[in-house]
Amino acid sequence: MKSLAAVIATLTLAAPAFAGGPVTVASEPTVTPTYAPAAPASVDWSGLYVGAQLGYADVDSNDGGLDGYGFLGGVHAGYRWDFGQYVAGAELDYDTASIDLGGDTGTLDDVARLKLMGGAEFGNSLIYATTGIARASATVGGDSLRDNGYFLGAGIDYALTDRWSVGGELMQHRFKDFDGSTVDLDATTLKAKVSLRF
Repeated sequence: MKSLAAVIATLTLAAPAFAGGPVTVASEPTVTPTYAPAAPASVDWSGLYVGAQLGYADVDSNDGGLDGYGFLGGVHAGYRWDFGQYVAGAELDYDTASIDLGGDTGTLDDVARLKLMGGAEFGNSLIYATTGIARASATVGGDSLRDNGYFLGAGIDYALTDRWSVGGELMQHRFKDFDGSTVDLDATTLKAKVSLRF
């Protein structure tokens, strides 16, 4: 009888634990997500912008005497108008270079361009065509030569934020009868760009 009373007493004392008595449950840790800065949902390309570029140029001549390739880089500034899906603009850029044009024959020293641009928006990207006039300077046989030509090209800009964008540009330049000589120069440039919009 004594043992039966002991079992009943034990069950009576343990009953609250089996019946869902107070149980402490550890709380789950909270995680705060961190996000990288997102590109703007809708890009407004309107306004003034400035930036810098770095690229590569390949120069050819009609007589094969002034050919070469190398790096160039510089700065640009422009203004764009955003009409919704379509964008138009004008830009002025300048690249300095020291591209060997064949041994001691000469070097391409710099190129400046006045551009007209037009393109379309695709999400945060702007794909555009460009054309305009270019002025190149070269040193040939100790003489400083300069001439005007034209170019055609295409480019793409991608908005990283509402103010910063990166892009690339491919252009083909033509200079007929460079500085009164009988030499025609062609130059292909491929450049990477970074721009800040205001």
